[in-house]
Amino acid sequence: MVSRRVTYLGYGACALAGCLWGTGFYFGRLALNEMSVEYMVLYRFLFASVGMLPIAFTQLVRLTRSEVGILLTSAAFGIPIQFLLQFHGLALTTVSHASLMVGAMPVLLAAAAAIFAGERLDWIGWAALGGSTVGAALIVLGGSRGPAGRDEPSLTGDLLVVASLVTALAWILLSKKLMQTHSPTVVTSYSILSGTIMLAVIVLGPWLVQPLFGNRTLGPPPLTQVSLTAWIALAISGLLCTATTTLLWNWGIHHVPASRAGVFLNIEPALGSWLGVRLLGEHLGPFAWVGGGLILTAAVILTTRGHQPEPEIILE
Repeated sequence: MVSRRVTYLGYGACALAGCLWGTGFYFGRLALNEMSVEYMVLYRFLFASVGMLPIAFTQLVRLTRSEVGILLTSAAFGIPIQFLLQFHGLALTTVSHASLMVGAMPVLLAAAAAIFAGERLDWIGWAALGGSTVGAALIVLGGSRGPAGRDEPSLTGDLLVVASLVTALAWILLSKKLMQTHSPTVVTSYSILSGTIMLAVIVLGPWLVQPLFGNRTLGPPPLTQVSLTAWIALAISGLLCTATTTLLWNWGIHHVPASRAGVFLNIEPALGSWLGVRLLGEHLGPFAWVGGGLILTAAVILTTRGHQPEPEIILE
């Protein structure tokens, strides 16, 4: 009974993480009105790091040399690489195209977990994952674009979003390997703090070193000119949509198979698309309602069906 309860809590944590991730696009858009992609992502993770510091200081652990390598690789893929690719992609393509790409993430995660982590998924599980992805696509395509949404999609933007999904797969699977020997909260806090340091070097490095080369073409980071609304959006996206969601997700996939938890990643494009529709004055058509039904049905199927025990060793 306890094991079943923990399993359902794990699925619930993944579902809540998917919901909170879905609001990240809304708050990100508010901040992007006043700063570049690089600074928006950096400030977001600086706020997230504030939430992670108490955990990192109260749960100090010793990592082996191999674990440090996995942690740094995971952090690099999961934070600077993934988020810079994704938000630059979103800047170059339409919200509909980008959301549709993100909707394919559960199938990619299930395939990667089956290939690299040895997780087993039967044909019903694959059908549920495929159905949830179709549902996300229907929700995205069900919104009609208004006068404010005349941007055209681009191949470059779409490919950048796809590339960010591949890096996200590496982050998820490498994090799960670390969680075989360390708690989800430790892995989450160490990953976010490490990734934020890497991100700060990437974003602030060129500005800091330019005086050494007699070059001052890069302006200082945006601070005083940023509105209170943007700072609040950044704080929420960092503390709630990043730190809290990553804690929930890592705790969730520590207790349930990553291939089955992947269905809840479709909540992000579904909710994000709905918020985008609301912000742009669009409406949800019948396709969107059908898509929401497919996602809910897939989530119920994957969380209520029995499954075989998962292997103890991840990513041999």
